[in-house]
Amino acid sequence: MWPFAKGESARELRTLPLFPLSTVLFPGGVLPLRIFEQRYIEMAKRSLQSGTPFGVCLITHGEEVARAGSEPPTFALIGTFARIVDFDLPQTGILEVVTRGDTRFQVVSHRLEPSGLVLGEATPMAAEPRRTLTEAQRPLANFLELVATRLPPRNFPEERDYDDASWVGYRLAEVLPLPLPIKQSMLEISDADVRLTVLQKFLAQQGLL
Repeated sequence: MWPFAKGESARELRTLPLFPLSTVLFPGGVLPLRIFEQRYIEMAKRSLQSGTPFGVCLITHGEEVARAGSEPPTFALIGTFARIVDFDLPQTGILEVVTRGDTRFQVVSHRLEPSGLVLGEATPMAAEPRRTLTEAQRPLANFLELVATRLPPRNFPEERDYDDASWVGYRLAEVLPLPLPIKQSMLEISDADVRLTVLQKFLAQQGLL
């Protein structure tokens, strides 16, 4: 499912707000956010009202929080559409949301609004086709199931598919203590087998498989 309004072309270049963060959101992943900057509160409100996503991109240089006189952060050009699935207002000026990762996108161009919000022109990327894990890859799913029992439910998807190679690879990439550039590379890979091979090697090196 492409994350745009009904009737719009999935391949068409679209304009959307971008939220550069020091994290990588993967398709199907869950990302809770505590928002206090006005530009992002307004972005989240518009997203809730319209039912449209915003884009999450990994910061490659700079800070998440704007500071007086600071340059806007630079960010990776491949990110993930984020849809708000729950929200709360615990106190004035604070918005807590839970987002779900949709499909990936590639930023073609972007501009900075007077508010400091980044607007990007982005092209959606095709979702990986579902493929059943091979027997050789099954230990990865078993390890992920064990890890999932130790994670807060709020931080792990309720819908689970331990037989799907892409789903297992994305979930492992987000929960393992990998450097952010490696996580980003796992997002940018469009081959579930390649992603799982890299992750399986990492886990074997750590003595976890």
